[in-house]
Amino acid sequence: MKKQKLEHAGKSISERVWYRIFICFSTLLFVPCAALYCGLAVISYGPSPAARDLFVVSMLETSALKFLPRIFWGPDAIRAIVEANAVAPPEGVSDTELIQVTPPEDMEEEIIIEDVKGYTFRGKMMIVADPSRLMVGISHNSFSKELRGLTVSEIISRHGGVGGVNAGGFADENGKGDGSVPLGIVISEGALKWGKKSAVYDIIGFDKENRLIVGKMTGKQALDMGVRDAVSFGPVLILNGTPMEVKGFGGGLNPRTAIGQRADGAVLLLVIDGRQPNSLGGAMSDVIDLMAQYGAVNAANLDGGSSTVMYRDGELINVCCSLYGPRDIPTALVVRNKADE
Repeated sequence: MKKQKLEHAGKSISERVWYRIFICFSTLLFVPCAALYCGLAVISYGPSPAARDLFVVSMLETSALKFLPRIFWGPDAIRAIVEANAVAPPEGVSDTELIQVTPPEDMEEEIIIEDVKGYTFRGKMMIVADPSRLMVGISHNSFSKELRGLTVSEIISRHGGVGGVNAGGFADENGKGDGSVPLGIVISEGALKWGKKSAVYDIIGFDKENRLIVGKMTGKQALDMGVRDAVSFGPVLILNGTPMEVKGFGGGLNPRTAIGQRADGAVLLLVIDGRQPNSLGGAMSDVIDLMAQYGAVNAANLDGGSSTVMYRDGELINVCCSLYGPRDIPTALVVRNKADE
């Protein structure tokens, strides 16, 4: 009898211990979640429409956190916020006559990298004097769901490059995409690698005269006009010397990658770090301002977020915000080795 009582008492003590452990862990999980929910509720329903809009558009530009605004707002309200914080679409495509490619006089300064910064961000601007050195590097000769993408560093190495940045978008549901399947069109070294000739795409690429082409067109139109390398993303930020109109924030604060070209043909590759304590990220208006300051005649936004990286001579020179390091992606803008041309 005493033995049974002792066993029962032992079980009771064990149950109480586990119960207390469960309560402690539940509290530790509940309190931060409740605090986060309350904080987001204050932002969403509080007195500042600007804070609300910035929160909504910033989260919608992520792959894994798109659900957060939908906790507080319905589809119509979210659509209205997005429309009030967008970059106006361009009319037409880039005018190639505005670009007169001028060979660089100082071969020592063919690639220049400068630090850039703003109120909410830090980043890097790479200036490539010779636009013929830019190409769209691809992870594989053909794309397939069975072939995961490569990192930007691996794509640069695959094509014998000396630097580059991430390029076009890819299927990335819930931020778990493996970079196997591009979105839009991919043209590399004159060959159509992904997409259809009959479909309309947002084209960002170079023609055979090494001039940056941005704007909407079909795959056939792009190939017929001599586009040698291209991906799809957007929006267009500067068209034929005119910055696009920006409503509200023009997008949220996030890591950014963008490309532009000056009148002399020099290519501008921009990365903005984001989701860091010292660099929250940039809005589209920030990218437009930087591209305009550097003399871009045409410029467009590339895939950003956790894909945003810039490499030079095998070294990652910006801060990648991905917790797992540089991501696997299908395409990169590669700066080729001059000696290989």
